[in-house]
Amino acid sequence: MMRKSSVAAVAMAGIPDRAYNAACGKLASQLGISLASARRKVEVKAAQQGLRESAAKQQLADQLLAEAISSGDNNHDLLTSLLEAVGNDDNFMVED
Repeated sequence: MMRKSSVAAVAMAGIPDRAYNAACGKLASQLGISLASARRKVEVKAAQQGLRESAAKQQLADQLLAEAISSGDNNHDLLTSLLEAVGNDDNFMVED
C-alpha cells in the first residue's frame, strides 16, 4: 500500500518583465555587480519606499542608475586597483 503525500501549493516568484531586467542590468553594469545583486538592491529600496508594481520598480532602477552615473564614482577602477598585487605579493604563488 502506497502512502500519498499532500503537496502544498507553493507560490513561485514571477519572472520580471524585460524592461525591468534591462534597467537592473544597466545598473549592475554601471556598479560592477551581478544582475542578482542589482535586482536585490532595487527590491530592497522598493520595499523601503513601499513600491510593489513593476513599473515603479523599473523607474526606481532607472533613478538608481542615474544616481550612480552622476556620482562620478568609477567602481570598475576601484575594483581593479583592489585586485592588483602590491609590493612583495608580486611573486607570491598560491600553488607549486
